[in-house]
Amino acid sequence: MIRTARTADLAAIAALHSRARATYYEGHIPEEAYLGDAEIQRTREGWANAIARDPAEGGVLCAEQDGELTGVAAYRTEDGETTLTQLHVDPVHWRRGTGAALHTACLEIWRRAGIGRVRLEVYEHNLRAQAFYATQGWLVDPSAPRSGSHRTLWLEVGPVPASSGE
Repeated sequence: MIRTARTADLAAIAALHSRARATYYEGHIPEEAYLGDAEIQRTREGWANAIARDPAEGGVLCAEQDGELTGVAAYRTEDGETTLTQLHVDPVHWRRGTGAALHTACLEIWRRAGIGRVRLEVYEHNLRAQAFYATQGWLVDPSAPRSGSHRTLWLEVGPVPASSGE
């Protein structure tokens, strides 16, 4: 089930975020940078702000199975540009369709809002995420300046499919 995040989800979202990030940062950056106390607090604050955001400016979606949070996605529109800021699946739920379901839910929201193009930044060593995004139609923007150790990807959203009844 995909649903809008609630404030009560904050602890579970932050914990899932930390577990997922550890899988691709481990061995590439110091552990303190992704699991240290200051980073965990920053993560909680970031998710709290995202959950509280005005829906016209973005949103947070949760994937849930049997009452357990299995994935989370967040997006934001600022200055006319929409960014998929986060998409994480709990590692114990990888390869079960959770990421694809979250991505599809985001696409539906963007299409209904008339958003034609979305960007994201993906960590250069996170090859699993890069492969996932490629299968979803995201393309590397070779002209975009690098954002530190992240690559910029773009997705042309396209119109609402005719079969959706709209």
